[in-house]
Amino acid sequence: MKKNSPGFSMEDAYRLAQTDAGKQLIALLQSQNSDTIQQAMSQANAGDTVQAQQTLSQLLHSPQIQALVEQLRRDSHG
Repeated sequence: MKKNSPGFSMEDAYRLAQTDAGKQLIALLQSQNSDTIQQAMSQANAGDTVQAQQTLSQLLHSPQIQALVEQLRRDSHG
């Protein structure tokens, strides 16, 4: 499988998405930020990945999302 970044594969992303923190993050993003996610997906589909990343980075201002992302980081190194 093609890797997205050094040492991190799509299998790794799928595994993290199946953790409790991953499931909570996905549910939170879907329920509270669907417009932002749709906008980022549209930007990425149009080839503007830099803008898509900037749009998604806006989500990281939420303390709840930051905590879940940090838990995923810990899970990925565990």
